[in-house]
Amino acid sequence: MSPGASRPTPPDHRRAIRSFVLREGRITPAQQRAFDEHWQRFGADYLGEPRDLDAMFGHQAPRVLEIGFGNGEALAWAAQHDPARDYLGIEVHSPGVGRLMNALAAVDARNVRLYRHDAVEVLRDEMAPAALDEVRIWFPDPWPKKRHHKRRLVQPAFVELLATRVKPCGLLHLATDWPEYALHMREVLAAQPAWRLRDGESGESRRPAWRTETRFERRGVALGHPVTDLLYDRVPT
Repeated sequence: MSPGASRPTPPDHRRAIRSFVLREGRITPAQQRAFDEHWQRFGADYLGEPRDLDAMFGHQAPRVLEIGFGNGEALAWAAQHDPARDYLGIEVHSPGVGRLMNALAAVDARNVRLYRHDAVEVLRDEMAPAALDEVRIWFPDPWPKKRHHKRRLVQPAFVELLATRVKPCGLLHLATDWPEYALHMREVLAAQPAWRLRDGESGESRRPAWRTETRFERRGVALGHPVTDLLYDRVPT
């Protein structure tokens, strides 16, 4: 290289901060069978390009996305009690995905598709603008230590991305049993003009009828954790 010539900029290999740590627990034989027998029916492989959800489900319907569904208890209940809408779920941990697929197969569910992938990438790459009627983020990892707050899923860039994927007048429903995280959520959403808080329907002990109480939630309540539901409407542009 001649003197004074500029050096090429090295590629940026920094890894994006994740809101999860993938520590896979032992998957049971039944959960593994779920992947072998039911993934083709319920699973959605990440392709990195916008999806035609009408083609995926085989019809048109309102679409609800639950991010981080854990063991799938709430998602299975919602899909069974609300058959007029289609449900998408995202979860990175295989045991929970397998457990949910077995539960869906047991009731012959027809309105659920599941991703086992990072939620940010699915939303960014596979969900078309205004494709969703509702997004649910119920009891995400609170990352309580201050040095880990950057890992929290609910961050400014993320709720801005959500606003592009939810239809005008659609719903973002957050729930947490960590008061400090609830405050963080409120602060992040207050700074995003695309979302408007439903003041009269949000706050502690305001669980709406469509969110069933899960075993995880009951355990938190037994430990004295107050549960906060925050409902945000997508502001029409």
